[in-house]
Amino acid sequence: MMEENKILGKPKGALGDLVKAETMIQLAIALPAACVVGWLGGAWADKHFGTHWISIAGIVLGAVAGFVKIIATATKYIKNNDE
Repeated sequence: MMEENKILGKPKGALGDLVKAETMIQLAIALPAACVVGWLGGAWADKHFGTHWISIAGIVLGAVAGFVKIIATATKYIKNNDE
């Protein structure tokens, strides 16, 4: 038998607020983290291959990946709030 106070779906109250805060932190960290990872990978490739342009391409690819993550997280958050 299922308990009446068991909540299915989105968490409510303080736990729900923590989940929302965690989502906003993901949005704030996604773009800079992706750019740094792309830059580090590009810098390694520059050093390995003796070039100077791959780190810039890594930053751009990291920025694109960060924006994709931001858009995916934001649309999931907006979709969950509409329900």
